[in-house]
Order: sequence, then C-alpha cells, then structure tokens
Amino acid sequence: MRMHALIALAALALGGQVQAATGNAATGKNKAEPCKACHGEAGISASPEFPKIAGQHADYLATALRHYKAGKRKNAIMAGQVANLSEKDMVDLAAYYASQSGLAIKY
Repeated sequence: MRMHALIALAALALGGQVQAATGNAATGKNKAEPCKACHGEAGISASPEFPKIAGQHADYLATALRHYKAGKRKNAIMAGQVANLSEKDMVDLAAYYASQSGLAIKY
C-alpha cells in the first residue's frame, strides 16, 4: 500500500510541474515587447550577440528565464529584464517564443 501512495504522490508532483510549464502564447506575445529590442520581432535576433529564441522548447525557455531571475545564469541585461516577471509571465513568454518558427536542426 505504501508503494501506491508513493506513486500517487510522484504523479501529483509531476502533474503540477507540467501544469506550471503551460503558458499562453497569445498572452506571451503581448508581454514580449521589451524582448524584441535584443531578440528580434519574433525571436529571430539580427545580431549574433543575442540568441535566436524562436522555436526553442518552452520548457527550456521558461527554465532559462527562471535561472536568470534566480541568478543561476549570469547576464546583467537578462537579470534586469526578468526581475519583475512572475512565473505566469515567464511561461507565457516561453509559450510564445516556442510557437514561433526558427529553430533549425542541421543533419
């Protein structure tokens, strides 16, 4: 019986993480205005100094934003940009940029 309880607890924990990682791309587009200065209109930067974020996986983008906010990733510009973002803001932005075309895989 203990094993079933442990499995149920793990499922609930993982389910919460999946739920938290789901953002709204349309809302994220509205929140993306400040991002455009460096990352381009739809996440395709014109400068090699700034990464192209269009088409990246939403989980990757949301995690990167969380890491900038927590100071795990160091970048003065990004630290300032994420300082006032909520978790919802970050997953919405991640959903928007993930929905854009841009990520290309070379074979």
